[in-house]
Amino acid sequence: MGFGQGLSGLNAAAQELDVIGNNIANAGTVGFKSSSVVFSDVYANSQVGLGVKLAAVNQRFTTGSITNTGNQLDLAIDGMKGLFRVEDPNGNVLYTRNGQFFADENNFIVNAQGQRLTGFGLIGDDMAPLQVPLGNLPPSATTDIATMTNLNANANVVYEQGDTIGLVYASNDSGVTWNQFRYRMDSASGNILSWSNADGSPATLADGNYEFANDASGTGSVGPFVVAGNAVAPADTAAIKSVGETDGIVARPFSTTDANSYTHSLPLTVYDSLGNSHQFIQYFVKRESVGGETAWDVYYAMDGNVTNAAAPHQMRFSESGQLVSGQQNTFTITNVGGLAAPAADLELAFDYDKSTSFSGAFSYTFTPSGFPTGEYAGISIGTDGAVIASYTNGEMRTTGYVALANFNNLNGLKPSGDNAWVETGESGQPIVGRPGTNGLASIKGQAVEDSNVDLSQELVRMIIAQRFYQANAQTIKTQDQIVQNLISMR
Repeated sequence: MGFGQGLSGLNAAAQELDVIGNNIANAGTVGFKSSSVVFSDVYANSQVGLGVKLAAVNQRFTTGSITNTGNQLDLAIDGMKGLFRVEDPNGNVLYTRNGQFFADENNFIVNAQGQRLTGFGLIGDDMAPLQVPLGNLPPSATTDIATMTNLNANANVVYEQGDTIGLVYASNDSGVTWNQFRYRMDSASGNILSWSNADGSPATLADGNYEFANDASGTGSVGPFVVAGNAVAPADTAAIKSVGETDGIVARPFSTTDANSYTHSLPLTVYDSLGNSHQFIQYFVKRESVGGETAWDVYYAMDGNVTNAAAPHQMRFSESGQLVSGQQNTFTITNVGGLAAPAADLELAFDYDKSTSFSGAFSYTFTPSGFPTGEYAGISIGTDGAVIASYTNGEMRTTGYVALANFNNLNGLKPSGDNAWVETGESGQPIVGRPGTNGLASIKGQAVEDSNVDLSQELVRMIIAQRFYQANAQTIKTQDQIVQNLISMR
């Protein structure tokens, strides 16, 4: 019986040495998980055991060190829970921790065995092999232009018409009471363009006969003149000017070629439906205050052509410099690209919501949408498994997500070679999800997970197994000597 026990010990020691040797041989294998043997004793209705047997070979799924490689498709699982899910050419599903991937001739992400890495699409939970996206990214026309500016509240007012400005006192009760008014008169025609009160608010003179003077005492009064419909006959305006004329206004009708006709300009680039770029400039022009609010006109010019000259967008700011009207504006530009490269109409939505008009320099930030077409430039993998393609136009697009799988009993997986495992009944069904969800580990791109073999530990275990083998061989030798002694007693 002693021979059987020793022989079982020799077999057990040899098997342990096999496992240790396999661990050492794969110390440099990416994603390799070291194994350890589990022994159990053998009894057969006796008080003395019949030896030892191999109960199981367990793999240690502890995490190996992470090594950066710089290869854009290399992946490392940064944690214990998670295995890459791959499919071989026959559609069989395998699981691995080896993240050395590259793109094959069909742009599928594969490993050295040609197994395709699988993952999720952008919508839904269906899994499919992941591909490297190639080809041009379609252009996107500009639709939104968010502009946050500070328009200098101390900037000079820009006037569109050349006017004579006057400050006069008017009386329509034969000089009993004199009220102060300010007027604007067209220098060329002599027409009164507008009246305003002393505080700058618009004024309307009731129809009737008025006298005009230099002060509230009626000094140098002229008239009476007929006021009808808030206007005075041009023939009478020369006399009104004689008592109220001050410095005139130089006309600065808006023009992109006259820097004095606008206060600030803001150039940016917009894109049409074909991806062609166009220079788009917003011109901000300070106007006279209206009802105690600072007024600014906004003109739009694309490729040098003013598109809203007849009806500029107006923004108004309160006495505290906050925008009170004109926060949004929509505008459509037709015939984009002309006959050479006709494109769809540009429908632009402007957002000035956070703009201000404080005392200070003109400042701005803007975020227009839209971009030209772009060629595929490269790919990266996010910690959440997102497959992110980058393009030459600076855009980035998520094309899918790497899938990770976990099992309730990892040691129930069956090694299939090539550093992969297959599902078994003992392992249970895979729990598949995106990295970082449901307890799954995260992903580190451009890196791989090294083998978790501890060479120092394996070498010590080898010495112990060697002693184990020698000791069992010694029991066989001792048993043999006993048998020889028995034989020699005849």
